[in-house]
Amino acid sequence: MAKTKTKSNKKAVKVPYHKKPANLSLDQWQRALRKQFAENSTFKIKNLGSHQVFSDYHVYNPASGNTYKVALRTEDNSRNFCACMDFKTNGLGTCKHIEAVLQQVRKKRSLAKILKQGYTPSHSSLYLKYGIERVVMLKIGTDNRSEWQQLALEYFDKDLCLKNEAIDHIESFLERANAISPDFRCYDDAMSHILSVRQARHRSNLLDVAIRKNGKDYFDTLIKAKLFPYQIEGVTFAAKAGRCLIADDMGLGKTIQAIATAEWMKKELHISRALIVCPTSLKYQWKAEIEKFTDSTATVIEGNSLKREKFYKEDDSFYHILSYNVVANDVEILNRSIPDLVILDEAQRIKNWKTKVAHGVKKLESPYAVVLTGTPLENKLEELYSIVQFVEPFRLGALFRFLEEHQVADDTGKVVGYRDLNKISQLLSDIVIRRTKKKVLKQLPERMDKNLFVPMTERQMEVHQDYSDLAAKIAKKWRTYGFLSEQDRQRLLLSLNCMRMVCNSTYILDQETRHDTKVDELMSILDEVLEDPDQKVVVFSQWERMTRLVAAELDKRHIEYENLNGSVPSEKRKALFDNFNKDPESRVFLSTDAGGVGLNLQAASWLINLDLPWNPAVLEQRIARIYRLGQKKNVNIINMVSTGTIEHKMLDVLSFKSSLAKGILDNGDDSIFMEESRFKQFMKSVEQVVDIEQPAKKRSELPIADQQDMTEESKFTRVESSKDGSKKTMGKQLSFLGDDDMADDTKARKAATSDTPSEDLVTMGANFFGKLAQTLSDKEATEKLVSSLIERDKESGKAYVKIPVENEKTVENAINMISGFLQAFQK
Repeated sequence: MAKTKTKSNKKAVKVPYHKKPANLSLDQWQRALRKQFAENSTFKIKNLGSHQVFSDYHVYNPASGNTYKVALRTEDNSRNFCACMDFKTNGLGTCKHIEAVLQQVRKKRSLAKILKQGYTPSHSSLYLKYGIERVVMLKIGTDNRSEWQQLALEYFDKDLCLKNEAIDHIESFLERANAISPDFRCYDDAMSHILSVRQARHRSNLLDVAIRKNGKDYFDTLIKAKLFPYQIEGVTFAAKAGRCLIADDMGLGKTIQAIATAEWMKKELHISRALIVCPTSLKYQWKAEIEKFTDSTATVIEGNSLKREKFYKEDDSFYHILSYNVVANDVEILNRSIPDLVILDEAQRIKNWKTKVAHGVKKLESPYAVVLTGTPLENKLEELYSIVQFVEPFRLGALFRFLEEHQVADDTGKVVGYRDLNKISQLLSDIVIRRTKKKVLKQLPERMDKNLFVPMTERQMEVHQDYSDLAAKIAKKWRTYGFLSEQDRQRLLLSLNCMRMVCNSTYILDQETRHDTKVDELMSILDEVLEDPDQKVVVFSQWERMTRLVAAELDKRHIEYENLNGSVPSEKRKALFDNFNKDPESRVFLSTDAGGVGLNLQAASWLINLDLPWNPAVLEQRIARIYRLGQKKNVNIINMVSTGTIEHKMLDVLSFKSSLAKGILDNGDDSIFMEESRFKQFMKSVEQVVDIEQPAKKRSELPIADQQDMTEESKFTRVESSKDGSKKTMGKQLSFLGDDDMADDTKARKAATSDTPSEDLVTMGANFFGKLAQTLSDKEATEKLVSSLIERDKESGKAYVKIPVENEKTVENAINMISGFLQAFQK
């Protein structure tokens, strides 16, 4: 086995990776990158055949631990092959593994000469040509050439591409080909492609015949429920496609469509195993839905690795239900007995192709797949590409080509917009189906959204203003210098999230004080709504501590409720939504965003959001828990918004990501331009929500209780007066601030709500020194400060610093705070 490693390892990269040189075409640039990678890498290459050059090779990459088969047939890469996915999708005719083999061959003059002379094999072969489209081709060798040419006339066109009508007669061709020469070769990937095309035709014929014979009543035999017409369309689409993405709006019954598709495949295609991959919180709901609508068996796979492996080997249930993390760990074991069908629920979990979970899930092997998500595209095109990769890895081609065609970049290479989004929709039309609520609105009840503006207490506003001032200073620094350090970015994120937290209650920040108004407002609403014994309410908050406060109030009122958060084990979650949906005494369902995805809570017709998430898609996921197919009541959504705060201003900040999704999925605007990088867009939004141009407000100017200033109210809303005289705003919920880089606030939230966060010390210290600097900038204020702190000894005349304190504990706390502040900065 030969090794190839070039001395250019120590040389600077010649071809830029992130930006295409002006003198190269896109394909030239990408080929050059692969050549460069081969030059700068170490591969172990083994010739598997008898020919010195034109042979099959094993190429091993020590860096990844992967081995790929390379077939070297030409010098110009017109007929070379590699088993790697990059070769199969890039349309370049080469990859780093092929380039490594070519470079090794060219190092020896004798071999380079043979390579240049070319090679025509004696045998003929049927192979799959990869490119923008995959085509089955015939290569005619030197032996029996005239006989092969005569046979090709019946099955192949003038370019030796297999005719479409010949696919159904491939067996007769193979029989005649082997009769001409026993050396004839039919490669596996070519045969697999032919069989997949034939299977698709077979599935389509099966459905068409069954529908002609039984009408639409045929679908009523699949599951124990009557499907709506658009759901029948979804099942038909999935069955014919074999592998597809159902991207219906949240709440339109994607789960039941997937189950009906699985049951159809079990009945008509005789599949024996379906694998359901879903978030941990939904495993037992899937089991309950399967048992409700079918007679099939379903097992939730969990426990340690030994227990799981035993399930895989011994459990013969038709459905196996697993979490995404389990699949990432067990993918090799799962592939030993290839499941017939894989159902991915909430498939946005694999939108980031770099994660371990996405890598693991994409290694799953199955002939059929149904992928479910109402939000396949939230932030950028790469997310949609990643999900489609699992459905049909060849459909969108190479990522570099896909982005080049649909991204708009400025002179620096930064993405500023997208184009031809509807073309993507057309390209995916036979593997992606999407219906919005608007399209099936007649089958859904009325929905009313209300923004309820709630005042905060004086202490809440003080804390909110302190964090707002700090955020404004950082934003001003960004405006001045166009750059923020990682520390500044963390402080900014911390400040913004603390502003959001205190809009709910100071308890979320310190777990000691209790300054809030939302809980009382919520209780007033519940008192009124729950007077009707048929009404149930779902209450969402991003923070578990907020739901804890609500739970305490419900206990005082002896109102029965369910409480779901991230600490509730998955095996206990099914009981929570079963109790809520079935027990008339269970009136309220409290949930953090751990329950914002997938759970069916349509027993409720009221949903109250105690806070607004950054991402509008998360808000819609919450709402879809009750506003979904099967809901027979009018649905009421109340979004609580603290007046004059970051929550209030978030309503007026438009979300680019929502427009991007609509352009592709919902036939919206064909081109969308950002005009700025995403972070600049975020910082611009930050400037809007923290009033960077306005000086810090005095406490008397803050909008507290009767001092509310409603002039900032969105023009899309109307104001009503409630019984107690407070202002309530009714209207359609708007999109608001959201950015992929800033939306995940877990890290900052943990820091903000920990017992002694270093960021809090930084914030307090920054506020202290900021106020001190403000005082020292005023001569008169400085003199007054010095005078108040100096006292002279009457006998000696010496001056001393005088600082009045409440007690010794105050001094101790101050020293500890300064010590912690200094330690935080030393880090």
